[in-house]
Amino acid sequence: MAPPTKYSPKMADLICNRIAEGRSLRSICHDKDMPDKATVFRWLAADADFARLYAHARDAQVDALVDEMIDIADDGSNDWMEQRGRDGDVTGWKENGEALKRSAFRVSTRQWIAEKLKPKKYGNKVALTDADGGPLTVNVIQRAAHQTSE
Repeated sequence: MAPPTKYSPKMADLICNRIAEGRSLRSICHDKDMPDKATVFRWLAADADFARLYAHARDAQVDALVDEMIDIADDGSNDWMEQRGRDGDVTGWKENGEALKRSAFRVSTRQWIAEKLKPKKYGNKVALTDADGGPLTVNVIQRAAHQTSE
């Protein structure tokens, strides 16, 4: 079956739902039932409703990526691997450095994307707040000019 090239609201919803789940447009367009990226970009330029839905999906995608960061960080299933001796017998366990580095990279990539696409929500920022978390207010005391009489 050839990938679709004609816009339809149903196809737009499918694309946007997959993006909102955290998938990249690139991976979606590799699916057999999906159009290629150039077609999607043409649809975005030609259809304001699709562009609006797509923007909302991208916004939701960032939140999905942040959720994934928690899952990745909490998953320790590949952190350790069996260590075997020359005879093939298990002699103990050793840290799986490759899996740990890959997990750290996966988290940092998602963090970078979240910071760039939603800086107000996920960006690094320093906020000065009062004890209740509200905006910090500064009281300025003005001193009256002292005039001396001579």
